[in-house]
Parts: sequence; structure tokens; C-alpha cells
Amino acid sequence: MSLPYSDHDSSLGLEVPAIGVPGEGAATAPLPVFALDSDEPLPIDPAALDAPRRGVGAEKSPIAGAAPKRAGTPSAAPEQRGGEMWLDGDVVMLACPDCRAPMTVRLWLMIADCWRCGTCIELSEEQQRQAERLLREREARKRAQVGSQSAGRPQPAPSRQPPSAATPRPAKAPAPSRVSAPPEQRKTRPAPPPPPARDNGHAPRRQTAPAPPPSRSAGELHQAYQRRRFQSWLGDTPAWLISLILHLILITLLGLLTFEAPEDPRFITLSNSVSREVVEGDNTQPIDPENEFVFDLPLPQDANLNDPEVREAIVRADQDARELRLPEDAPDPHLPDLENVKEQLRSSEFAERTLAARDPRVRTVLVEQEGGTTLTEAAVARGLRWLARQQKADGRWVLDGGIKSDAAATALAVLPFLGAGQTHLTGRYQKEVAGGLRWLLQNQGEDGDLARGSGGNSHMYAHGQGAIVLCEAFAITGDEQLRIPAQKAIDFIVAAQHPAGGWRYHPGQAGDTSVLGWQLMALQSARAANLTVPPATLENASQYLDSVASHDGSLYAFIRGLNPTEVMSAEAILCRMYLGWTLNDAGLAQGIRWLADNHLPSDSRPNMYYWYYGTQVFHHAGGEDWERWNLHIRDILVNSQEKRGDLAGSWKPEHHHDRPGGRIYCTSLAVCTLEVYYRHTPIFRQIDLD
Repeated sequence: MSLPYSDHDSSLGLEVPAIGVPGEGAATAPLPVFALDSDEPLPIDPAALDAPRRGVGAEKSPIAGAAPKRAGTPSAAPEQRGGEMWLDGDVVMLACPDCRAPMTVRLWLMIADCWRCGTCIELSEEQQRQAERLLREREARKRAQVGSQSAGRPQPAPSRQPPSAATPRPAKAPAPSRVSAPPEQRKTRPAPPPPPARDNGHAPRRQTAPAPPPSRSAGELHQAYQRRRFQSWLGDTPAWLISLILHLILITLLGLLTFEAPEDPRFITLSNSVSREVVEGDNTQPIDPENEFVFDLPLPQDANLNDPEVREAIVRADQDARELRLPEDAPDPHLPDLENVKEQLRSSEFAERTLAARDPRVRTVLVEQEGGTTLTEAAVARGLRWLARQQKADGRWVLDGGIKSDAAATALAVLPFLGAGQTHLTGRYQKEVAGGLRWLLQNQGEDGDLARGSGGNSHMYAHGQGAIVLCEAFAITGDEQLRIPAQKAIDFIVAAQHPAGGWRYHPGQAGDTSVLGWQLMALQSARAANLTVPPATLENASQYLDSVASHDGSLYAFIRGLNPTEVMSAEAILCRMYLGWTLNDAGLAQGIRWLADNHLPSDSRPNMYYWYYGTQVFHHAGGEDWERWNLHIRDILVNSQEKRGDLAGSWKPEHHHDRPGGRIYCTSLAVCTLEVYYRHTPIFRQIDLD
């Protein structure tokens, strides 16, 4: 029957199932009832009090906590009662062994608490199985009810009301036994005293009975609870997720495994002595692989690899330098056969071998043989990287100085890319080179002029530089699309020559040595590409140089009547070399000696234009003077290159002749200067890579 809580909470009700009481028949035995807020003693059967309680000599039920049935006494409804354990909705209930009050069973903790007397008992295994059976039966009834409803057959809900007075009541069972205690602790427990009367309207004070000694500790209960939670999680988790977690754990453990190196590691030893006899262990020196750095190119002589900062800088430079190289077996359909390249480098005809050294597959050997280092190649790579970032969307470059000539800027920017073997068909800068060539061709006039729109005194400068670009691109790649535009550009130079043999700012003007140098470089590139160059044009240019020469042809002026300078002398001597002078000519040898003794490169007197022409002169001449010049120029250019920020890779224009062209002009000439080791092969000697 259902009795409400009085005084405490009128909104809650406690459904108290019928508790078995002794009697001869269920029809005549009254149903004991009690109020939860009453102070009266519970209506307990005296026979139950006289029954032997837990302790020595007490009889045990086959299921702990269940009272044996009296003959002829019907049991409670099977869907609600199971011995002294029943279901109240979704809650498993159990009669208190002391006060017979209903106890709520917390099945996950295997304990039950009495709200009345505070008794706490631990369920036995039999009680656990009985509770689980009740829950399974309830779930089975629910599933059966759902199935019958879905099939159109209504299923009557089982009655959850306690038995009425007309229903036979089961015999009152003795109190269920608590957790079994050790024999030495088993004693007959006296009956609990009745609850005290309420004082001043307050609820009666609950008397907490001492809990019996559990058979399992709290830690064991917690472990059992955790095991059940883990088993439930494991059953609900997809198999693929469990497999993934296990594999990740396994991979992590394998990654943490370390193996100790042998105490005496074996190193490769190299002998530093040269002998026809091979003697094992003679003059050997161990090499530690952890501290050994292998560089393809030479390092500066003063590089201290023991300094962490120096070592890190050189390692980064080596990585940058590798950007422009290709292995000898690199598959590239646009590169010639490597054996043909080597044959060209050994050729006695300078025009045939002059551009062959730009092949990126022979870069490492040439840099080492001709005096370059890892740092010079790294500076070239960084300079090209900066130039590539300055290109406009339509393929042109723009000078950032005072000169207004997009043709000059574009030609100057493409020159160092071609010098490093980067073309529109091969290399990592194909897109940039193709864009520059396309812009030059789109803006070339019908007469071959490449410098339309160039302002001031830049017209013939821009055209000569653009003609070099077209001729070199055609010579390196053999792309027939460039043949006619390149030839037309050469024809424009021939037509623009002054009758006295020179060239100046505009076609037909009397010449100066500076403009003449760029036109002769273009004519020399045309000869390397097997284009048509009239011999008379070269002879007239030689006559002009005679008119500005002094000191037996060793020094040269800008125009006739001015004093010679080191800048014009270097440019004119290079032109003399291309026009056929050799080291046996007194004027050529004396001019080189004068430059080496008086005008070696110095960071206190920067002049990129002079360094560009002077470096080519000394490289072609070779010998000790070249070595002296090279040691100066490569260190100055490497150290003066911008290292940080948006300008990293460029050079600052410092000389008054460099400022009008700006950083594009200065960086282009600096990169071409550092490419001298392979940009043009030496005029007076062949290169044998084998």
C-alpha cells in the first residue's frame, strides 16, 4: 500500500510492499501497515523475533537473505518479489534484517542501506544473481510488451500494486543474513531498541547500527566497480577504434625504444699520404661521422667549423648552393648529352666552348677548379631568389633607380639566370626566364629594336643587354623561336654603329667606350650562337678602341680626349680579348698588370660596373693576378650581400654610377660577377673535366 510521508514531504510517496507475517491463512491474517513518520514500534511478528538470528547455530537459507516458505503460504507476485528482494519500478528493494524496513539496493556497489535504522549490508553473490534475474525478467517483459504492441496485440501491464487484503500473504521470513563474518567475529546481535519519541515536533533521530565487517574491503569494491565500467566501455566501443588505439600505443612504444651504440664505434680512415704502395693503416686519421661535414664545394680558408655560428652559416650556404646544381645523371630532355658538353669544353674554338660551362651538371667541378666556394654559390642562389620576387606579373622588371627603362631592367635581370644555366626550358626558374623573354619579344620593334620606351641615355645600353639575352638563350637551348628575334637584334646593332666604329646612346651617334662594350658582348654572344656577324663591324669597333687608347694600348678613356680610367680600361681590355688580342700582346699584359697593381677590388671603393668587367678580364687571363683579384672580389660581394628582411639576397647601390640603376641593376651585375667561374669559359685555355 502507498503511504505518504507526513511532515517531511507531502509530494513524495513511498510504496511499501507487503511483508510476510505469520498466520494460518492469508484470508484471515490482517495486513500490517505502518506510517513512516510514526514513533510506534514496527508490527513485527513475535515468531520472527524468536527465530534464530545470524550467528552461531543460525540456519542459512539456500539463498542468503531469503526466508524459507511456510507450507501452504503463497508467494508474492513473481514479477515483483524474489524471496525478500523485489523491484519497485526500476529500483531493486530488500527488506532490512533489523527493522524490516525496505532497503534500496545499489547494485553497482553491491550494498544496501536502510533509511530507518542505518544498517548497511553487502550483498552476497546469491543476492546479486537474484537481483540481476529480476532485472532481466523486467527487461524481458518490456520487450514482450513492445513486441505485442507493434504487432497490434495489446499487452496488459503487470500490476505493480502490493497484494490487497484478499490476496494470500506469504509467510513472514526471518531477516536476511548480512555479510558472512569470520567465525571469531560471529555473535548473536541483540534486537535494536525502538526509535525514540519525537521531541518538540522534530523528526525522530535515527540510530545508526554498526555495520557488519565486510568480507571485501572498499578498495576491492572500487576495483570491481572499475572492472565493470571498463567491460561496459569495451563492449560499446567499435572494434576499429580499439584497434587504432592499440596500434598508436604500440607505435609510440616502438618509437621510444633506443639502442645503445657500441662502445668502440668503427670509423672510416683515410690516408693523407700519397704512395704507390698501399699500406693499410699508414698515416691514417680517424673521421668521426658525428662531427664530419661533407661539402661538395670548397670552403673559405679561414672558416672555423668549430664555431657553432660559422658552422651553421656554412651549412645553410651549402643548402642554398645546391639549388642550382643537377647530378650528372639527371634526366632532362632539353639538356645535351653530357659527353658532348665535355667535348665542347675541350674545344680549341672559343666561340664553341664559351657557353658550354653553364650546364648545371658540371657546376661543382668548374666552381672548384676556377676558384669559387660554397659561399659564392650560395650568394648566387640567394641573389636569383631575390630577383625572381621582383618580377612583375607581365614578365618584366622595373629599375628602382633614376633610369626609366623596363627593357634594360628586364634584360639585366634575365642575364644572371641564363648565366647560372637557368632557361625557359630547364632549371627551377623556367617560369621567370620565360616571362622575361616573352616580354622582350612582345616589345621588340620590326627593325629589331629591343629598347623602345627607354628614356634618357639608356636606349643602346638596353638594346645591347637585350640582344645578349636573346643570343645566349638561343645558344644554350637551340629554341628556333629565338633565332629570328636574336638575329634581328644583332642586325639593329650593326646598323646603329657610327662610321668611326663606335656606339653611343642612340643609333648613329659617335661612340663611347662604355656603350661599345655592351654591343661587342652582344656580337660575341651572337658568334657563340652561330648567328651572322659581319667581320667589318668588328674591325670598325677595333679602330674605335685605337682612338681612345693610350700607353701602347694598355689604358683607355671614355671618349677621345679624356684621361684613361680603370673602369674604361677594364671594359676595353675585355673587348680586345674578344677581338683577338692575346696575352702576348704588350698592351694587354701591361693593362692587366696596371689594374692588378693599382686597382684591386676594395670595399672602401665600391663600383659594381668596374668589378663586373674587371672580374671577367682577370678570369680570362688567369695566373697569380687572377687569384689575387678573386680572393678580393668574392669576399667583398659575399659579405656585402643583404642577409635579412625583404632585401635579403640583393646588393645596395653605393657608387654614383650604380645608383641610377638601383638594386635591380646592382644585384644583376653582382650575381653575374659571382658566376664568372662558369658563365664564360676562359678564352686562353681549355677545361678538361676528366
